[in-house]
Amino acid sequence: MTAPAFGGEVSEYYQRYRRGYPPAVGEALTAAFTLTSEDVVLDLGCGTGQLTRVLAPRVGAVLGMDPEPAMLGQARKAGSPPNVSWLLGADSDVGALSPALGAGRLGAVTVAQALHWMDHARLFAAVRPLLRPGGGVAVVTNGEPLWLQDAAWSVALREVVSSYLGTPLHSTCGTDETSQTRYADALSAAGYAVAAQVVAYDATLSVEEIVGGLFRP
Repeated sequence: MTAPAFGGEVSEYYQRYRRGYPPAVGEALTAAFTLTSEDVVLDLGCGTGQLTRVLAPRVGAVLGMDPEPAMLGQARKAGSPPNVSWLLGADSDVGALSPALGAGRLGAVTVAQALHWMDHARLFAAVRPLLRPGGGVAVVTNGEPLWLQDAAWSVALREVVSSYLGTPLHSTCGTDETSQTRYADALSAAGYAVAAQVVAYDATLSVEEIVGGLFRP
């Protein structure tokens, strides 16, 4: 899959309007991989760092890695915890981390709402040598896209945007059951034990946040 351009004002909209993750998500990931202050976590496809910052207080270091320089620039502007490093790179570059980190150094690799842009089967195999015993890969989603939610405003939004684009708006960004099953099967095939966990929370969105969210690919 070819990713769209994420530079320029798109990265600004990501930083301003992309939904973050509640502390409970960090707690769930910490428990799942028994993360401690001795661990390093790779947040791959980190964008402007929404999940990276949630993980930072719970581990020794977080590597926020993204292929778009503008995304990382926005992440730095937003402020970085002292144990966060921002790296320029894509999922295809993960193997290059091995000489720098060494085998078995990572406590976890997280991919938050970005796996649909990646070669997931290749990635799952590539990160295994980097993971310590008990470590693993977390595929994190943050609810359905704004245009697919079960609410009257979402239905109206979908109709308006579909009419404007001249094509049905149905992209799930990997949050749908079919995609999640495909990811789970690929993880299992790569030798991982697979489990799923749901962290439920409510978020109130303003009209500005809804509109701003649509300006992101």
